[in-house]
Parts: sequence; structure tokens; C-alpha cells
Amino acid sequence: MEKQELKHFGTKELRTFGRRHGKKLSNRKQWLMENLLPKITPKSDVYSTKPAILEIGFGNGEHLRDLAINNPDNIVIGAEPFANGVAALLSAITNESDNTLLNEYKNIRIYPDDVRILLHSPEFKSVKFSQIWVLHPDPWPKARHEKRRLLNHEFLNLLSAYLTQNGEIIIGTDHWEYYDWIIEQLKQTNLKIKSTTLDTIQTRYQLKNKAGTSNPKYLVLSND
Repeated sequence: MEKQELKHFGTKELRTFGRRHGKKLSNRKQWLMENLLPKITPKSDVYSTKPAILEIGFGNGEHLRDLAINNPDNIVIGAEPFANGVAALLSAITNESDNTLLNEYKNIRIYPDDVRILLHSPEFKSVKFSQIWVLHPDPWPKARHEKRRLLNHEFLNLLSAYLTQNGEIIIGTDHWEYYDWIIEQLKQTNLKIKSTTLDTIQTRYQLKNKAGTSNPKYLVLSND
């Protein structure tokens, strides 16, 4: 596990917990990281004309690709600090022969870092999302690691400020104790639970099901 100190925002220091790098990338994936990735990073000025969707921690990007295909008129932003996951997504959305972006994925933008840095940046203050997805975040099940959990009330309040009218935050986890913990955190926000059921594709992380539960649990939240 790597623990990296991030930027300071006012008096708050942000830290990202978890791996940043895995095994060495192939030559193709390394080329995509160096040459394609800078061209498809999020630019806040785009979203004044197109609606936007955000996925936080997209893993290898299976669900992000599904979002892009099913929402062609939206800009779909994925934030993921794990370099190998970013590289896997870049490989999946490009032609293997010439490394060009496939047409069905031209609405994808990738932020290869902690999403909180993006959301705290001044140029993103006016951006709004119709959907914010957080599927299978690390539950940090040990009591001493509870402070590392991403979906605390502070972060949920931050996300709620980026929702459009009628926008939704969609959360999924197979760790039921984490699910209950998130519900407790919601009591310190203005978010409301709209639904606890959801049809979504199975991702690699969902199939791993490290918690050993029968099914994931979901929360669909809104400000209304």
C-alpha cells in the first residue's frame, strides 16, 4: 500500500490511501499514458454546453465505458489514481492498430488522480453533474483504518454541491458494514435516499466480492 500526501486546501490536507502503481505497463499502455491521456483530461469550460457524468474510482473502466456508450450526449469523466487502471481503460477505448480513440468513447475524459483535487480546483467550482457514481470503494474494514474511508459526511457534502437539480449520487458496495456506516454518515448531510435498488453491469471488482456477501447494496441519493 502507498500513502501519498496531496495538496493543501486551506487548512485541510488531503491524503490518498491505496496503491498508485502495479506491475510494469506494456509499451503500448505506456505510450497511451504519455500521449493520449493528456489529450482527454477534463476541461471545465466544456461543461457549459454539454451535461456531465462523473465516476469516482473506476477501476479498469468497465462501468465507465458502459456509461459513455449509453450517454453519448454527455461528457463522462472518470477519476482514478491507480495508474494501471487508467492504462487498462486507455487500452480498452482505443484501436489496437493505431491507438486512436474509438468513436463510441470520444465523450470520455480521464482524471488520473484523487478526485478531491479536481473538485477543489477553482476552475471546477461551477461544474455540475447529473450523476456521480461511486461503485465498490475500498471499505477499509479494520477499525483503525476507518478514517481512510472515502464516503464520509464531508466528502458526501462536497459531492452534493456538484449535483444538478434532480442529480443523483449512486453508491454501490458489497461490504454491508460499510453500507450501514455510509447511512450513518448521511445523517450529517442534506442528502436524501431515493432508492436502494439498481440495475448495473458487473465489474471486475464486484465479481471479486471480497466481503463474501450475497449481493452488492446500493444507495441512490439526491439533494431533493
